[in-house]
Amino acid sequence: MSRWPLWAVLASGEPAWLESRAYDALCLEKGEEGDEGPPFEMSLGSGRYHALVGTNPIDVGAEIQIAKELSLECDEPVYSIERANDPWTVMSWRKGTPDVLEEEPESLAKFLGCPLPGLEKRSNSHPIKPLRKAALVERVSAQEAHRVLEEADDPFPPGHYRLEDTPRGLLISSSTGNIGFADITVSERIPHATVYAVMASPDLDEFFVTVRRGGEGIEEFAQPPDEFPRLRVVGEIKGERAPERILAALGIPAEWFRNE
Repeated sequence: MSRWPLWAVLASGEPAWLESRAYDALCLEKGEEGDEGPPFEMSLGSGRYHALVGTNPIDVGAEIQIAKELSLECDEPVYSIERANDPWTVMSWRKGTPDVLEEEPESLAKFLGCPLPGLEKRSNSHPIKPLRKAALVERVSAQEAHRVLEEADDPFPPGHYRLEDTPRGLLISSSTGNIGFADITVSERIPHATVYAVMASPDLDEFFVTVRRGGEGIEEFAQPPDEFPRLRVVGEIKGERAPERILAALGIPAEWFRNE
């Protein structure tokens, strides 16, 4: 694994079965991902639990979808870990229902016998910069977004999101910098909306924008360029190329990514 794992799902079961069901949860076929490669890698544990691990910032949120679906079929709890943002989010899932835990991700993974890869690499390198996520949704109101998130049984508690109507559209953010799968949920349930989901490090030297319609990603902007892009790559968003100017064009304050 060449990059720092940004999310993981820890579940019990045969590795081949877990991998197959995870692909089903993402509506993908193994071996048909294209040049971008698989969305996750299997990390085998020493006992009942194994980890499915993802490294691409654009895929953050997939852990929620996978964990929810696996938990419907697993007798033991399934755990989702999202560590692209600060603070990290750890959830326990039982029969499709999540519970946010106050757990340290690597301690939980070690306890379950499937330590997350990349820990040794991190100890010998610079600290990992946390990524935060926010989104602009065009042609959708805060009231509509609140309704569809409730209907979708979104795992975060009431008040987690900041939903703000602006002249450019609806802004979705949170005080933790983690909006999970909210941008995708809104896009899936309101197909006419155009969603600009932004993930960025505090100094904006890592900056990703995914454009979605109807729940599907249609294009992406990445700085630095993604080695294995999953979507059509564009060199500008709203006619802008610099992260600060892209954020201004979307009406998303750069301060939201500073972790202040």
